[in-house]
Amino acid sequence: MTLPTVYLPHGAGPCFFMEWERGPADAWDRTAAYLRGLIDSLPERPKAILVVSGHWEAPAFTVGSARWPQLIYDYAGFPEHTYRLSFEAPGSPGLARRVKTLLASAGLPAAEDAAHGWDHGVFVPLKLVTPDADIPVVQLSLQAGLDPQAHLAAGRALAPLRDDGVLIVGSGMSWHNMRGFSPAFTARSAAFDAWLEAAVADPAGRDEALAHWAGAPYGREAHPREEHLLPLMVAAGAAPGQAGEVTFRDQVMDVVISAVEFGRAA
Repeated sequence: MTLPTVYLPHGAGPCFFMEWERGPADAWDRTAAYLRGLIDSLPERPKAILVVSGHWEAPAFTVGSARWPQLIYDYAGFPEHTYRLSFEAPGSPGLARRVKTLLASAGLPAAEDAAHGWDHGVFVPLKLVTPDADIPVVQLSLQAGLDPQAHLAAGRALAPLRDDGVLIVGSGMSWHNMRGFSPAFTARSAAFDAWLEAAVADPAGRDEALAHWAGAPYGREAHPREEHLLPLMVAAGAAPGQAGEVTFRDQVMDVVISAVEFGRAA
């Protein structure tokens, strides 16, 4: 069974594990419900999860190979208890080695880091996706320079993992303008989201469209810096020739956000 690939919204800091004071108290409830239901929606339970987070950049694509990664609380200004969250899933040094080998064999710069922990783009959503922390998790960095073509190529190199029960997850946000969460941006976020939905649905033109995402309606307003969009490129690249579809959409803090899955069987 070939697993689909997923691009999911990981929320705002530890938003799922606190009382949210900005906006409605239930602002993130629908996103949390989507994340909780993700594993059950798949054709089979993954043997491992490979996560590309928008919060780790390195000169080369770098894979974390720790057996028991520590958590990196890379957010600020949140309640004290959110700095004591735990997520005790195991890593997988074996999978990490294979990820590095696949990338290097495709001619991409690849490295391994046995000390790097999991940032909140990994542990915050996965606490909901796998609350029992019983699926091994490996994190892959973005490559500095943030070239969309390089990240699409990385996804293509990693596509064989899908046949081995590895769920490839891009963790970011489809709208990530820290100054753009207000009613003034609702229509703009909807326009960008509509472009994104059309772009991912067309396997023939997808790579070209995503490589030039900045020309999309309100592209640079959606992503003044693209680190939260590039995990989508990896998920898309790992599903060549297969359509992507928006499987979750919501309006949170006045803007539209979505999740995309690639290669899901009809």
